[in-house]
Amino acid sequence: MGRNRKVLTGVGKVTDRLSFGVLARTLPREIVDEELIRKQRKEKRLRSLPSYMVVYYVIAMSFYAQTGVVEVLRWVLEGVRNLFGTQIIGIATKGAITVARSRVGAEVLEALYRRLVLPQAVCKTKGAWYDDMLLVAIDGSTLDLQDTRENAEHFGYAEGGRGECAFPKIRFVSLVETGTHVLFGARMGSNATSELTLAQEVICSLKEGMLCLADRLYYSFDFWNKARETGAQLLWRVKNNMILPVQERLSDGSWLTTIYADTKSRRHQRDGVKVRVINYRLKSDGNGEMPGNAQDYLLLTTLLDCEKHPASALAGLYPERWEIEIAYDEFKTHLRGGRVVLRSKTPELVRQEFYGFLLAHFCTRQLMHEAALVNDIEPLRFSFKHTVEIIKRKLPASTEVGFSPSAVSTAS
Repeated sequence: MGRNRKVLTGVGKVTDRLSFGVLARTLPREIVDEELIRKQRKEKRLRSLPSYMVVYYVIAMSFYAQTGVVEVLRWVLEGVRNLFGTQIIGIATKGAITVARSRVGAEVLEALYRRLVLPQAVCKTKGAWYDDMLLVAIDGSTLDLQDTRENAEHFGYAEGGRGECAFPKIRFVSLVETGTHVLFGARMGSNATSELTLAQEVICSLKEGMLCLADRLYYSFDFWNKARETGAQLLWRVKNNMILPVQERLSDGSWLTTIYADTKSRRHQRDGVKVRVINYRLKSDGNGEMPGNAQDYLLLTTLLDCEKHPASALAGLYPERWEIEIAYDEFKTHLRGGRVVLRSKTPELVRQEFYGFLLAHFCTRQLMHEAALVNDIEPLRFSFKHTVEIIKRKLPASTEVGFSPSAVSTAS
């Protein structure tokens, strides 16, 4: 879908400087410069569009996905001038912006994402925990790209019911902190790259003290063990026809069994892993079962103690996995704009823009989390769609980077 050339009216007003302040507050200039130096992307001579400004520009593109590139740059220039005191003269052309983006490349944006975008919940964060374990989920999705020869050759098209789709696609997988919707540990690849391949890289972001939820697509014996070795606890759905014999029936109706890599290992009872199985049926409404619509769920978990973690509690917890779908909707629809493809026309800039989008989403979600802490409520009670407008409307008339998030909460 083409984007209308919207104009950012009132550039230079306090509200615009404030919204840039939120961006600069989450990504401090010194950290941006450190990553530019580390990746050897910091310019050696003064340019009209310095590398650090390009980083902020790429992220700003995500907030104004349907606005012309020059208008977005104008907004960034005003923010940089007011917050950092940088005197930049003139506005670069579209061609110059593309050259500047290519000079910075994708590695810097990805490095900033890996460094800064981490789980944000603290002990006071409501809705983020189960029995002192941080709730996270894993899933994947796709994004449409500009239909250029370079993108098509590198990323490829998806096959639909009527043939090849109109746009090339990237496929990505991420973890989400379900209580804050922070998307962390993300990896991207071509459309032909399977979610399971990307998930092998994502899973290393799991840590001890987390409880990871996953759909049945992700289960395999090897992948389960790799996730388990991170120290995280697991609660994954598996296919209903999986062989899981009852070895010990527990008081809550769940049972213990042993999973194996293959049939031969099961026959010889070799290299097995003990797990707990929870089987339940989800009713379609509050009036009783409707067999035509009821759905059976089969869950595996590393939480073996049925007294401490009853089956009913874990079954009720599993739907938290769907929070990642909502987070993806924020990322793909409310931030980017429905049916709007990414701007970039080359694979390197696509990768750069992808991590810029994730950083933009994080800036918003981090602020919402801070506002929730101030007001002692769940972060998910705030509207993601309106958070940026709330910031512009309610923050005090100051260009300081630091501010209290309490002003955001009053307009929720």
